[in-house]
Amino acid sequence: MPLQMNREVFITCAVTGSGSTQNRSPHVPRSPRQIAESAIDAAKAGAAVVHCHVRDPDTGAPSRDLALYREVTDRIREAEVDVVLNLTAGMGGDMVFGGVETPLPTIAGTDMVGATERVAHVAECLPEICTLDCGTMNFAEADYVMTNTPGMLIAMGRMMTELGVKPEIEAFDTGHLWYAKQLVKDGVLDSPALVQLCMGVPWGAPDDLNTFMAMVNNVPDDWTFSAFGLGRSQMPYVAASVLAGGNVRVGLEDNLMLDRGVLATNAQLVERAVGIIENLGAKVIGPAEVRAKLGLTKRAPVAQ
Repeated sequence: MPLQMNREVFITCAVTGSGSTQNRSPHVPRSPRQIAESAIDAAKAGAAVVHCHVRDPDTGAPSRDLALYREVTDRIREAEVDVVLNLTAGMGGDMVFGGVETPLPTIAGTDMVGATERVAHVAECLPEICTLDCGTMNFAEADYVMTNTPGMLIAMGRMMTELGVKPEIEAFDTGHLWYAKQLVKDGVLDSPALVQLCMGVPWGAPDDLNTFMAMVNNVPDDWTFSAFGLGRSQMPYVAASVLAGGNVRVGLEDNLMLDRGVLATNAQLVERAVGIIENLGAKVIGPAEVRAKLGLTKRAPVAQ
């Protein structure tokens, strides 16, 4: 197929994530203040979108605390820099089985709640974008399953649509993208949709270019897509996604290193991505252009 490079690219910075990275780098933000400040620095470096999880400020463990989301949201919205806010809705679907001989009951690490509770912080904070992990997957660890049933996704997708928050479909494998198209066909999600191609997350789609292009070629022409790779693949996927016609995601959720032996900040990763994009001959666009492209409405800080 002919090369269809994207000439106007937006960068998403995934600021902190929910992985066990909090003790692997001092730059992984924990408190709402740290998360917001890191997101703001990323925006100043060129990120048009910031994708945020929250963590327990003391332990760094992932959290679904509404007050933490509210504080992060307000701090970012009150900042002097403009940025599109994207909150995760992936929490609350974690199933950790007890082992191969006694899988039930589930064990510590399980966090399974209903659709309304999984979207509660989205309804509270009304970000412009929130994520929708579009399938169930064996996720790296032996007995952990990321659980997103079709029924759960229909319920959550409808809630997001009714709230006026644009879902960013997270496609970790080919079937996730297939089901996302069904959700649009069924009217659960609006078209054109926004999708993130998540490459190299064990055990989803491997991060080879053949699989990546198979995913790209199955994104409907009128949809907007971004992509990311993990660790050392992060920056190569900046180039690959732009060349394939997409946008990019970088950040400490997916990669802690700037160079071999050099721990990165979110702003440094965004700056590196800006350089790659511009050296390819493309333009990095800002939050106002992203809102116009995706049909988003900027929201003011939530009233106290």
